Amino acid sequence: MTVLPRDFIETGEGLIFAVVDAVIEDGKILGVLRYVRRSGTTRPDKLDTAAANRFLRERHPNYLHHSLRLDASLHAVDETAIARHYRPRERLQQLLQAGPQDPMEARLCRLIRAFALRGLPLDQMGITGSLLIGAHTPRSDLDVVVYGRSSFNAAREMIKAGVRQGDFDDLHPSDWAEAYRRRGCALSFEEFVWHERRKANKALFEGTKFDLTQVAPQSPAADNSSWRKIGTMTLRAPVQDDTAAFDSPARYLIEHPRVREVVACTHTYVGQARTGELIEAAGYLEQDASQRLRLIVGTSREAPREYLRVLHQ
Repeated sequence: MTVLPRDFIETGEGLIFAVVDAVIEDGKILGVLRYVRRSGTTRPDKLDTAAANRFLRERHPNYLHHSLRLDASLHAVDETAIARHYRPRERLQQLLQAGPQDPMEARLCRLIRAFALRGLPLDQMGITGSLLIGAHTPRSDLDVVVYGRSSFNAAREMIKAGVRQGDFDDLHPSDWAEAYRRRGCALSFEEFVWHERRKANKALFEGTKFDLTQVAPQSPAADNSSWRKIGTMTLRAPVQDDTAAFDSPARYLIEHPRVREVVACTHTYVGQARTGELIEAAGYLEQDASQRLRLIVGTSREAPREYLRVLHQ
């Protein structure tokens, strides 16, 4: 079967996982438990990272997995356990063709058409998060997926133009504060906002926050190399190539005497730095069979003591 980051998969027990890796390991799909369907309720409950880990340890340890390829402990679902596969592109097309069933779905369709009117092909977009699985509320964000780097970068330029022209609005200070609280990253609030603003992948539409994420189906990060952690490291280096900065995971090729690249596995540090910028990164040093070294930032969603920041010169 084919899976991509931002897809969701649901098991027979009503456990809904967000897919995080396009590589299927020994028949297992790597993901993160995000929602649980409970009997007697119509909408699944959303779990944060700590609650999801605790829930699986106590009730479904078979979905806890240590990836030898990534040398990381995460969640994984055997292909045979999948009861439903939610695909962002298919869900969006269904909404557009069948018509929205509530105000949030209607707002999403208007947002998608705003991008389409600016030239972004409809078949290059999808919807993930709560709207993908029908778990949204009036307070939900609109989580839009854009497939392919060129389409994603074009969409970011559309956001910039849309803000200038009044079709979109900048986030309010309270929105930034909430985003920072939810991320719980190692950067200061001021650093977090500075990095986020220039990514140009989020704004407000009709008062609702929306966020664009990129999925590159042919991402070079989706390989079968096996890595093992050999320690922690903090480094400073200029970025040589930011081509994969918005991939899943994000990759930054750097100029460093030992380490060839920094890989960011949490969305906080996606799109964080640009070619030519000097960065400081803290995380786990990994080595593969050919002795290549890379620095991993974001071994968990919150990633305490792990970070990637641009150093202002």
